[in-house]
Amino acid sequence: MLRYLVKKTIYSFAILLGVIVIIFFLFERFPDPARAMAGKRVDKETLINIRKSLGLDQPMHIRLVSYLNDLSPIAVHENSEENEEKYSYAMSLDMGKNVLALKAPYFRTSYQRRTEVSEIIYNAVPSTAILALTSIIIALIIGLILGIVSAVYKDTFWDRIALVFATAGISTPSFVSGPILAFIFAYLLYDWTGLNVQGELFEETIDDNLNTVSYVNLKNLILPAITLGIRPVSIIMLLTRSSLLDALSQDYVRTAFAKGLKTSVVLFKHSLRNALNPVVTAVSGWFASLLAGAFFVESVFNLKGIGFETIMGIEQNDKPVVMGCVVFIAIIFVLTNFFVDILYSVLDPRVSLKSSK
Repeated sequence: MLRYLVKKTIYSFAILLGVIVIIFFLFERFPDPARAMAGKRVDKETLINIRKSLGLDQPMHIRLVSYLNDLSPIAVHENSEENEEKYSYAMSLDMGKNVLALKAPYFRTSYQRRTEVSEIIYNAVPSTAILALTSIIIALIIGLILGIVSAVYKDTFWDRIALVFATAGISTPSFVSGPILAFIFAYLLYDWTGLNVQGELFEETIDDNLNTVSYVNLKNLILPAITLGIRPVSIIMLLTRSSLLDALSQDYVRTAFAKGLKTSVVLFKHSLRNALNPVVTAVSGWFASLLAGAFFVESVFNLKGIGFETIMGIEQNDKPVVMGCVVFIAIIFVLTNFFVDILYSVLDPRVSLKSSK
């Protein structure tokens, strides 16, 4: 088990490092941020000074090492009070001219807003997390119900309807289903639904003690959550159907029916319980994917989450914000997959044994 854990840690670190390097070189194609920051009417010397202050005068490999050093929780920096304040060291070891520091990942500072990217991400994460969590809950409930109905009534009208729905859900991307759902339920049927096309997820009100209280506006959450959950619904439904049909064909299920147990008892106590492992796999894996899928949904419904901030960063040529948000999503992906793999090895020891060979 320890060997498996070490191997997964090394693999996860290597994948994350590779993703960050790829992201860095991809975003090197961004337009010159110095000119965007200085404006149209600026002399050459000012542009040179801005580029120097941003470190853009250094060779690409030096900039890459510097960026990785900023993101790393263990980094080496020049020993100065300015760096100590800038990186907020948790612990540091004096090495003379340099210092070995333990710190949080530093995503640098927004070119346009002059705000640390980590603060922008911190403010955006709650909206995206609530959206993704609500979507996966909706997908889990609807997907399980449709999967059970489809398996129990195999090859009937209801099974075919569920399969058609699943196929359409998998085939339709969120940037297509989003505008369609918004047009139908927030425009044509607004008088009945009361749902909004766009709006803030978090709103504030004043309580009886004149304190400001934040709350989630469900009218602004329902449509984005359904839009983001359509594809997971289809995946969960198909996995539930397939696993349940396989479970129902096992000998122990036939034995349970032969003993005279009720269909509901055999279905929910014996069959469904053993058929949920692939569903757990899908839910754990899809949660990280939903964070990335929220990019399109947040743009359509104007929710100020990670996706919204990324799109705004692209429009404003704000490379630190875009890179920071993308790297943050990559970190969430890698960490989620890491913990899911560890969970598999705990639930099924055969996984760790196979991987150790």
